[in-house]
Amino acid sequence: MQLKEGKERFIEAWGALGSSWGITRTMAQIHALLLVSTVPLSSDDVMKQLQISRGNVNTNMRMLVEWTLVHKKLIPGERKEFFVAEKEMSKVVKSIIIARRKRELEPMLRLLDELTEVGGDNDEAEGFRSVISDLKLYSNKADKALDALIKVDSNWFFSTFLSFIK
Repeated sequence: MQLKEGKERFIEAWGALGSSWGITRTMAQIHALLLVSTVPLSSDDVMKQLQISRGNVNTNMRMLVEWTLVHKKLIPGERKEFFVAEKEMSKVVKSIIIARRKRELEPMLRLLDELTEVGGDNDEAEGFRSVISDLKLYSNKADKALDALIKVDSNWFFSTFLSFIK
C-alpha cells in the first residue's frame, strides 16, 4: 500500500471512529488529516484535501481547537491561519475524555440531582427515586474515575491500560 492510500484509509477510519466519541465524521476526518500531516495546514489546504466547504472546515476547526485536539500555528509572512494536531496521544485521550465529560456526564449529573427531589409518597414515586439514586451513584463513580484518569501520569495510564488488554 502506498502512503497516499494509507492516509486516505486512516482518515476514513478515524472519521468513522469519531462518531463513537460524540463528534461528526467530518470533524474526525479533519483531525485525522492534521494528525498525519507533517506540516501545518490552512483551512484552504483542508478544504482541498478533504473536498469540503469552507464553512464546514471553519466550524469543525473551531470545535477541534476548543477540544484542544488542534492548535493554531503562526507562520511568519503568512496571513492565513495554520493548524496542527496535538500528536501526543495521551493528551489526545485526555482532551477527548474532558470534552465528553463536559458535554455528556456533567449535564446528566445535574439532571440526576434535580430528579432526586421528585415528590410523592407512593410506590411508583419511591421506585423512580430508587432508580435515579442508583444512576446517580454510578454516574458519580464514573465521574470520579474520569477525574482520576485526567489527573494521572500519562505513562502510568498507558502502561496500566496495555496490561489490561494483553
